[in-house]
Amino acid sequence: MTIPDFQSLMRPVLAHLADGEIRRTRDMKDAMADAFSLTDDERAQMLPSGRQRTMDNRVGWALTYLRQAGLIDQPSRGRVVINAAGRKALTAYPDRIDMKTLEAYPAYLDFRDRTREKTQTDTAPSDVGAPPADTSATPSELLELAVATNRSAVEGEVLKAALALSPTGFEDLVIALLARMGYGRAGSVERTSASGDAGVDGIISQDPLGLDRIYVQAKRYAEDRTIDRPRIHEFAGALLGKQGDRGVFITTSRFSGGAMQEAERINARIELIDGRRLAELLVTYGVGVQAEESVTLYRLDEDYFESL
Repeated sequence: MTIPDFQSLMRPVLAHLADGEIRRTRDMKDAMADAFSLTDDERAQMLPSGRQRTMDNRVGWALTYLRQAGLIDQPSRGRVVINAAGRKALTAYPDRIDMKTLEAYPAYLDFRDRTREKTQTDTAPSDVGAPPADTSATPSELLELAVATNRSAVEGEVLKAALALSPTGFEDLVIALLARMGYGRAGSVERTSASGDAGVDGIISQDPLGLDRIYVQAKRYAEDRTIDRPRIHEFAGALLGKQGDRGVFITTSRFSGGAMQEAERINARIELIDGRRLAELLVTYGVGVQAEESVTLYRLDEDYFESL
């Protein structure tokens, strides 16, 4: 039997989790190879890069899409479990679950839209090393699309992890990010909320004497919550009380139009970073994520051959 594509694996993967047991992703890959009666050679088949088995890769992508659609949860690293939405999906779609099916779930649509924003293309994603049969994209375009899909998924997971932190843990995450971005000097980025510094959660000293400072407000709110104009006005007041003129307001949620207008209106310079941009920055600067692998693309060096 040929190795199934990742979309054909979605419902079998979900059905295998139907008993509610928490399972290791490694075990899921073996279970799917058994379910599809793959031969030893098919199980051993590798992607062109030689870094991962094809079946493992495709099961991994099936799990990623199901997780992004909100049909399964990841209670801990390398483990997955079905949730209530996943059980309903099994009943609602008895024959097949694929990317078209997942369009019924807002969480998946948000994931898909984030991916398209990064690639500026409507080409359907596929697993790395196995492009769809009807694609006309070049290898470079396929790789770009795969990287964007992976990044979008990781950004969603990073934001969920940030939401699960305690308020002080989230503040420490924000301070670590700003330090990684190069703000302040060594040891000059500090959390202040624990000291009762009203309206300010962190201070970045840009010079040795601390004369040039950036003040930070970090709020861990649910993704569907909106920060409105009064909160920005309050933060601006806190800056004024400290004779500061620069601030960063970072949240896991989003800002209303009024909040953004307020940040533009006031004399102090306040940068607003919502949940989506926060996730992008965390991945970009390597805070809370690990690089898994890198890929090198080659092209013909015509100058070299012409010089011979």
